[in-house]
Amino acid sequence: MPTIQSLSQRLTSYLDPEQINQVRRAYFYAEQAHDGQRRKSGEPYVTHPLAVASILSEMNMDHQSLIAAMLHDVIEDTHVSTDGLQSQFGDAITGIVDGVSKLTHLNFETKAEAQAENFQKMMMAMAVDIRVILVKLGDRLHNMRTLGVMPPEKQRRIARETLDIYAPIASRLGMHDVHVELEDLAFRAYYPMRYKMIGKAVASARGNRRNMLEQIEATITDLLHKKGFPFKISGRQKHLYSIYSKMVAQRKSFNEIMDVFAFRIVTDKIDTCYRILGAVHNQFKPVPGRFKDYIAIPKANGYQSLHTDLFGARDISIEIQIRTEEMDDIANQGIASHSSYKTSKEGSKRIESSYNRARLWVQGLMEMQKKADSSIDFIESVKIDLFPDEVYIFTPKGRIFELPKGATPIDFAYAVHTDVGSRCVSCRINRRLAPLSTPLESGQTVEIITTPSAQPNMAWLNFVVTGKARSNIRHFLKHKQQEESLTLGRRMLNQFLAGLGSSIEEIQPQQLAQYLDQTELPSLDALLMEIGLGNRMAYLVAQQLQPTENHESLAAPQHHAMSISGREGVVLSYARCCHPIPGDHILGHISSGRGIVVHRDDCRNIHEFRDDPKKCFHLNWDRQLDEDFNVTLRIELAAQRGIIATLATKISEAGGNIQRIDIDEKEARISTVHLELQVRDRIHLAQIIKRVRSIKSVSRIIRT
Repeated sequence: MPTIQSLSQRLTSYLDPEQINQVRRAYFYAEQAHDGQRRKSGEPYVTHPLAVASILSEMNMDHQSLIAAMLHDVIEDTHVSTDGLQSQFGDAITGIVDGVSKLTHLNFETKAEAQAENFQKMMMAMAVDIRVILVKLGDRLHNMRTLGVMPPEKQRRIARETLDIYAPIASRLGMHDVHVELEDLAFRAYYPMRYKMIGKAVASARGNRRNMLEQIEATITDLLHKKGFPFKISGRQKHLYSIYSKMVAQRKSFNEIMDVFAFRIVTDKIDTCYRILGAVHNQFKPVPGRFKDYIAIPKANGYQSLHTDLFGARDISIEIQIRTEEMDDIANQGIASHSSYKTSKEGSKRIESSYNRARLWVQGLMEMQKKADSSIDFIESVKIDLFPDEVYIFTPKGRIFELPKGATPIDFAYAVHTDVGSRCVSCRINRRLAPLSTPLESGQTVEIITTPSAQPNMAWLNFVVTGKARSNIRHFLKHKQQEESLTLGRRMLNQFLAGLGSSIEEIQPQQLAQYLDQTELPSLDALLMEIGLGNRMAYLVAQQLQPTENHESLAAPQHHAMSISGREGVVLSYARCCHPIPGDHILGHISSGRGIVVHRDDCRNIHEFRDDPKKCFHLNWDRQLDEDFNVTLRIELAAQRGIIATLATKISEAGGNIQRIDIDEKEARISTVHLELQVRDRIHLAQIIKRVRSIKSVSRIIRT
């Protein structure tokens, strides 16, 4: 257990006496504030902030970070106020402490909502001072080390949260040591039996492999000594959660994962890294496609190293990482290596670059937070964005973008700029046209084609992977839905008011204000949006806004049918049960949250309430339509060679577009073909049916 004396002694290696005294003062302040409080283990509570400060001191963090670590729970768990802390320790330290502190003064409906709001608060504080997350990671690391005293259910909840959020954040910030320990501790708490079994298997495997490992290491050592390279070599051990994750993701056995000998070579400079790479490739045969140069193109978290896989003697697989000492420091500590928080060392350009990458990532999170509908949506976007693997994509001018594995051209477009993503219509991958849903691979050159009139598509949400793309698309669709629901709500309310000889403009202000007060709605626009989304019935609203003794005109909405053009967007959809097309007699079914769902008036699904003006009203097609509509046909025909090709040709000649085709065998020689087509209207459909009937083997055509 650390003490303030042992911590002070450790700090003498990189802090001056005045700064150490400030850290000691913070400790005694925390000790007094937490007086009488104890942890679940029975220890005085002050041992926890002291342990957090000790963890940060191992990273050589600055004195302000250590002071904040000492005080990180005083606002949340003691009588000390933010103003009191500010008067004692200043704005910078108070800002870090406040960023780490949970929102305890607010009541949340669920634990998930509380977690999301607290996480969002912490991320916003990170944007001001990135040291907030370093203190939080130190806090989480010590809590995980002492998790065993908690009830099993709470252990699993905290472990799951650590695996989902905090360990990936540590990885994203390049803090390898913290990332590995958090994952293993969480793995032990969440899957204790799996942890124990894999731990025993690893211990056994390492004992059996020791001689082979020493032989390979000796071979590489002799080779590099002969070349005269300065270096340090060590065996690189896989941590338990990494082994488990690979077993699950790659569906490999434990022996397959462990049958790899991994080494790390640390040298003095970049030039030597590449020379060592050439030497080991000359000694061992490299595995094709398994070389990665993270020095020329660093990872998103600033990580730099050469990775190569080799074939050793007796078909042994060898993984080698080659890096400089500076790169090794960044790989282990990430942004904690940043020099601006050190007083006695001047930081290098690489450390500065790692820090700047982290800042850019945090800025990206803030952009997502602005577009998110709620804190829960925000935290989900962050989870999506915390990908461990990256692909590197080039613009036509040679600029490099880092994207998560599985990213698509849409993700790339939003990474370039939000406007590029929103106006994207197509793309070229390596100068060839490709679908926007194509998963990208490292080294590809992607050109995004845009038009000013283009808009994000709801279907994009099915394949985008980055949080930035997802949050921007959702933000646009929500805004579009609000606009369209407002327009649609106005049209619907005016339709029913017209039956009463009135309109929205003619409603008395006092009557409107009274109704809004009763319904607890802030404005007329809010009321119209509620109507457009189907949450309120335009029929009933019209009755209450324009009271009259005779509502017979409202009971026959077909006399006041509303026209639709097919371009109403997200608040108007077409029923898949009957597939209405222009020329059909149609009804609008009011669906809560979805707006209007258009059905054919003979659709069986609305037969029971088709005459109920509270649920349905008549619609008309606009005369000027330039959209295609889906329709389904069932065709019975005699089975023969080439009949499907003939069928497709006839439909194509008539200008139809086949969306989907299914074939069922009804009898030995009779087949049933189910078609989903795109047509302009009923006349166009009739032309297609006429051509299909000309096929001799077709016996029956039914529109479904």
